[in-house]
Amino acid sequence: GVFAAKFAGTYNDSFSLPDTESTHAQELLTKMPGAGAATDSSTSTVVWSNSNVKATDPAVKSQATALLETLSKNPSVSCVTNPYGASIGDDCPKAATNSSSTNTSGNAGSQDAAAAAKAVYDKLPEAGKKALAGMGSQGISIDQKVAYGTITYNVPADKLSQADARQILSDVAAVNGQDGTTVGVNGQGLTAAAMEPPSSEGIGIIVALVVLMFAFASVVAAFLPIITAILSLGVAQAVVLLVAHFFNVATFAPTLAAMIGLGVGIDYSLFVINRYKQALDGGKEPRAAALESVQTAGRAVLFAACTVVIALLGLFVLKIDFFNGIAIAAACTVILMMIGATLLLPAVLSLLGRKAFALKMPWARKPKVHDPNKGAFASYARWLEKNFKWFGALILVVLIVIAIPAMSLRQGFTDDGTQAEGSPQRTAYELMTEGFGPGVNGPFFIAVEAKKAGDNIPADTLTAELMTQAGVAAAIPAPMAKDAHITAIQVVPTSDPESVETTELLSTIRTYSIPTAMAVADAEFNSVGTAYVGGFQAVAQDFTQVLQSALPLFLLVVIGLGFLVLIVLFRSILVPLTGAVTSLLSLAASLGVVVAVFQWGWFDSLLGVSGTGPIAPFLPIMVFAILFGLSMDYQVFLVSRMSEEWDESHDNRKAVLRGIASSGRVVALAALIMTSVFAAFILPVDPTIKLFGVALSTAIVFDAFLVRLVIVPSIMLTLGDKNWWAPSWLKRILPKVSVE
Repeated sequence: GVFAAKFAGTYNDSFSLPDTESTHAQELLTKMPGAGAATDSSTSTVVWSNSNVKATDPAVKSQATALLETLSKNPSVSCVTNPYGASIGDDCPKAATNSSSTNTSGNAGSQDAAAAAKAVYDKLPEAGKKALAGMGSQGISIDQKVAYGTITYNVPADKLSQADARQILSDVAAVNGQDGTTVGVNGQGLTAAAMEPPSSEGIGIIVALVVLMFAFASVVAAFLPIITAILSLGVAQAVVLLVAHFFNVATFAPTLAAMIGLGVGIDYSLFVINRYKQALDGGKEPRAAALESVQTAGRAVLFAACTVVIALLGLFVLKIDFFNGIAIAAACTVILMMIGATLLLPAVLSLLGRKAFALKMPWARKPKVHDPNKGAFASYARWLEKNFKWFGALILVVLIVIAIPAMSLRQGFTDDGTQAEGSPQRTAYELMTEGFGPGVNGPFFIAVEAKKAGDNIPADTLTAELMTQAGVAAAIPAPMAKDAHITAIQVVPTSDPESVETTELLSTIRTYSIPTAMAVADAEFNSVGTAYVGGFQAVAQDFTQVLQSALPLFLLVVIGLGFLVLIVLFRSILVPLTGAVTSLLSLAASLGVVVAVFQWGWFDSLLGVSGTGPIAPFLPIMVFAILFGLSMDYQVFLVSRMSEEWDESHDNRKAVLRGIASSGRVVALAALIMTSVFAAFILPVDPTIKLFGVALSTAIVFDAFLVRLVIVPSIMLTLGDKNWWAPSWLKRILPKVSVE
């Protein structure tokens, strides 16, 4: 905690994609005159409209100007552009007044850029004229119903003070709704500030407490795993802050780490205290029972945590720094949860002795010796043995049907159109769409590099080509300085950033428009140039392609290493292979649910999903990294008892039945707790966390209750003694490791 307070880093969502077109575009754009100053700061857009009169009405003008003046006094604000006149603020560049130029070149106030835009105005279609009015640092729609200005900060977005960001949101909210005026504001630095502190951890803990009360029928025993997990999580969150000092850690990473940490922390503690109780019931003294719980369940926890950490650190093979910080933060959290469950909790159990199960529930006042052969899961195991062929096949078909929507998965970053209805970001997005067209919310920025200094022919030729392209509302070039080689073209689509049409337009520009225009410039004007497309959607598309190309290696590393760990543990080939491969089935079914809810809109109102759109490209990989580790947890706890019975009797049928009867209950309880913790994170407004909440909670339900407790035992009953086969040479070199 002391180190975290002294060396705490800051969270940010920045990342770099090496060797991609959008990266090349950004690198070129930063070389343009004035670009350095532009990249050192960040901006937000404040938008307003009045339902009764035009935005140019004197009353609206006075009201909006007063708001802009208030915003300009914020300590983090250097300038606020004003569509009605001069910019407001102590540090406004002179050229920022009455600008209509592109904001990609760093010359956001260039009069030359405004003149260039005016020259092509008459050639633009109606959608283009509408978009052109929204391409400057401030503007008024051509129907004069919507107006906007730009807030420029004196710090980068990730350094924006939380208090100052909240003050901006508060100032806007104070005017919103007054005299028929609707006001919204959006921008990178405001997103985190708009989120209310999540109560998800508390809700998940309450549900977990209820499950533990049922499991142990004791108030003290129910609270012990909760307290252990909370203490471990507190240390883990401090470690996440330290990780942010050395790596880029996304803003949602602490919440994601808390989600994972609470789930595994409570589960690991549940396994340990459950084994402690069994030892006490078997007649052992508390200290000996605590030692046994560590040497058995504690060792299983160690192996389980290793599989989770391996899966998370497998994200490093993607070679994207965005994932590295998340991976380390989550892996450190899992390690600390493991330490809490295997060191802190057993020490407390040893001290408390039998008082660890004090304050019993009414139904448990008369203690009963637990007999795994007579419980509900023993009955289920016997039933499954008789019906595994048709029941296992049925569950397999159900999972495949649920996974079908995953075939329609469309990846990309969501924009402010998916923020909560009525939020400042959603309001700003909708007003900009209404006044200037949907494309202004996500334009493409094309960097054009000419071989000869001051040669504008490649950019002009490309602009002319783009204006003939279906789906382009406007394409406005910035003028090139006489001694410069680089210029920019801002392209506004006719569709919104998340639409399929925008993605297809990007592909068309890259594969057809740019090659065609560059060839014409070379052939007809002897002018050589190159062009690269950047911008929000271009980055999203490149991000998706980078992940897709790295996915096979990622799966090979994660599944391969997990497979090797299980081979060492179970000294078998088919048991680890079954466990590793079936996790892919759980992932597919989970992605099917995610696509149905977040992309197709099924049950979106029930889950509080405010808008449909593409799925974040990092979700499938992140979910698999987390799911694979957790599914291997359940595989270890379930199959370790089977392996123990196989070593004693060499009877596969008895081994499978004993595994379900002995460990089925604790695996089901652990999965129920994990699901509850993950599902609680569906409640926050943050769409990224909500996405993870739905994906992980459904993945655990499918994996624990359908895959581990139905499909895996069914496969093992089908394979028989072959489950435990391994080449003799392999058995000779493998170390003998016994979890139990």
